[in-house]
Amino acid sequence: MRRGLIVAAAHMVLVLSVAGKLVYDRSTLPRGWVQIEPYDPELPVRGRYVRLKVNAPVRGATRPRGHVAFTVEDGHVIAVATDRGIPAEIRNERAIPYFPIAYFIPEHVPDPSAHPAGDELWAEVTIPKRGLPRPIRLGVRRNGKLIPLDLE
Repeated sequence: MRRGLIVAAAHMVLVLSVAGKLVYDRSTLPRGWVQIEPYDPELPVRGRYVRLKVNAPVRGATRPRGHVAFTVEDGHVIAVATDRGIPAEIRNERAIPYFPIAYFIPEHVPDPSAHPAGDELWAEVTIPKRGLPRPIRLGVRRNGKLIPLDLE
């Protein structure tokens, strides 16, 4: 019984430390909106989520494949070509990293990746020092206006 309580306490410390780090990151890291491309909305092993590919304007890229780092300018995410960083495909002056990000959604919410033609799916993200952007919330850009989605 005592060992079980020790293991449970250790798990709680781990979970709370990860949650604390994410809350701290959201309050201190740069954040901005970026266009995304959704695919594969469900995986039974991990629950219901939308997999997203970041699709950001890129600066300084001269090849169709390369590495990028992300930054925020005027509330929008921009990719900057680097020698090292996140591997990405560069097309039409936009960077699309090879690795997707995941946004978890509640069971009762309709799949946000299924949106009307003409609407663009966007995500508000934080930009860590290294690695892919971390999604905070989703939005739809309709007629040039960005509208955050209520997915709770």
